[in-house]
Amino acid sequence: MKKKEEIIVLKQKKSFSTNLAHYWPFYLMVLPGIIYLIIFKYTPMAGSIIAFQDYSVSRGLLNSTFVGLKHFKKLFTYPDFWRVFRNTFLLSFLKLIFMFPIPVILALMLDEVRVKSIKKTVQTIICVPHFISWVVVGGLVFEVLGSGGIFNSIRGMMGLEPILIMQKETWFRGVFVVSSIWKDAGWGTIVYLAAISGIDPSLYESAVIDGASRFQRVKYITIRILIPTVVTLSLLEMGKFMELGFNQVSNLYTPMTYSVADIFDTYVYRTGILNAKYSFSTAVGLFQSVVGFVLVSTFNRLSNKYTEEGGLW
Repeated sequence: MKKKEEIIVLKQKKSFSTNLAHYWPFYLMVLPGIIYLIIFKYTPMAGSIIAFQDYSVSRGLLNSTFVGLKHFKKLFTYPDFWRVFRNTFLLSFLKLIFMFPIPVILALMLDEVRVKSIKKTVQTIICVPHFISWVVVGGLVFEVLGSGGIFNSIRGMMGLEPILIMQKETWFRGVFVVSSIWKDAGWGTIVYLAAISGIDPSLYESAVIDGASRFQRVKYITIRILIPTVVTLSLLEMGKFMELGFNQVSNLYTPMTYSVADIFDTYVYRTGILNAKYSFSTAVGLFQSVVGFVLVSTFNRLSNKYTEEGGLW
């Protein structure tokens, strides 16, 4: 039995070395991504210990007083916790529901455009907003929808009363979702267009011979082949469910919309980072990461159970 196990181990080692020799360009291509993850994602995880300390810059990471779950108890008993949690959850849910399908639909529509020049032009136009800073986007939104913006100026010319869209709570979530779609939907089409371009053309040719219409080809070939990509990206998005990002909200909300717009990132910035409460800020970030991990694990298990494509692992 030992000899058989040794032979199996040797075969495994040989296969890895053979793969490395044959596919070294691919391993080399992945290496920068691995280095990036180690330096910027895994190494900073050591700093999570700050969440269990009364961290002091002068004392440092190793000499700060250990306080256990003090900051987590403070977080969960804070009067504003459930308001901030509700806002973060609702905005994330709305963004996932309305934002996630748009890139898939745009990719399917672009794939049906047969004139290459038009296709490339449209793709470029819808991808450009992704490279614009949220500071600029926020300024544009206020210029258009603010009290003295273009929208209210046109209403004034028509003899109508101005609508304070950016100062009213009822409008913020709609502005948040629409601005997210405008900025990032086009960029999200890149992965789906790449997946579509990898589909074997013979599948479409066979479908045409069998009398399938263009809609049927999209429905039974393109969409079905895109499903694994959609599942993978949706699972990755679930990991960021509680992390909407500071830049977008901070550039769109006002003190009058705090009750519906304040999320963990902005709340921690105002109450934690600006007041040098680094341990509390780290505790909030660790809480968000744990929630994201639980969501990814849960939906990955559901994906393995209920879909043919399965999950990430």
